[in-house]
Amino acid sequence: MSTESTSRSLYEVFCEIPDPRHRRGTVYPLAAVLTLIATAMLCGARSLAAVAQWGHDYNDLAPLLGLSRKTRDGRRYRTPCISELHTLLAALGAATFEAALTRWILAQGVADLEQRVVAIDGKTLRGTQGHQLPGVHLLAAYCLDVEAVVAQLRVPGETNEHKTALELLKILPLKGTLFTGDAAFTQRDFCEAVIEGGGDYFLTVKENQPTLEADIRAAFGPAFSPSGATPAGRGRRPGPDLRQGARPA
Repeated sequence: MSTESTSRSLYEVFCEIPDPRHRRGTVYPLAAVLTLIATAMLCGARSLAAVAQWGHDYNDLAPLLGLSRKTRDGRRYRTPCISELHTLLAALGAATFEAALTRWILAQGVADLEQRVVAIDGKTLRGTQGHQLPGVHLLAAYCLDVEAVVAQLRVPGETNEHKTALELLKILPLKGTLFTGDAAFTQRDFCEAVIEGGGDYFLTVKENQPTLEADIRAAFGPAFSPSGATPAGRGRRPGPDLRQGARPA
């Protein structure tokens, strides 16, 4: 995977995203609005209302983010409201925004590491209105070396985390990466993709794969002494049976 210069800012990466809006009536540059959203979220904003409020409260930072238009009275800088943020993000699409963030975080030195550890895990976001609008199921790749999520994909309702993980591997640097995960990713095609890319994996094995679990238990059975002596713990007088319901002798 090719790496980009680490000097590139998040704003410069957002400038590469095609603007889905019509030129007529466009007030705010796309890169400036996306930078505003990212900055507000880093400061704790968790909704469009909070992002819009952040832009209003920290209005003096607007020109630094690329929002240079003034209000009619010339006292403040114009920042997008909730409806404008919603319209833009709905037209942009989450995948495009996530891809830009992935390119930026990988360019911050992640892809330059000779060795790295990446944990893959899924999480369902909190929904609203009960079951009418369920939370979005996301699969994230968290790099322990930089303490950041380097890539994230939505898990479609008709598939599972395993299939989405195969797509996630296509946008991550595999060479020199040790992937960790739970039993959901202990699949032949996932492991083959990691190995073919020059990476390694350390995955959980549970009862859902009885043959593999039995093979592992057999390979890591009780140790034996090369000299033929009785292994530690063998040949000793057994202690009292302390299982539930049993009485010590």
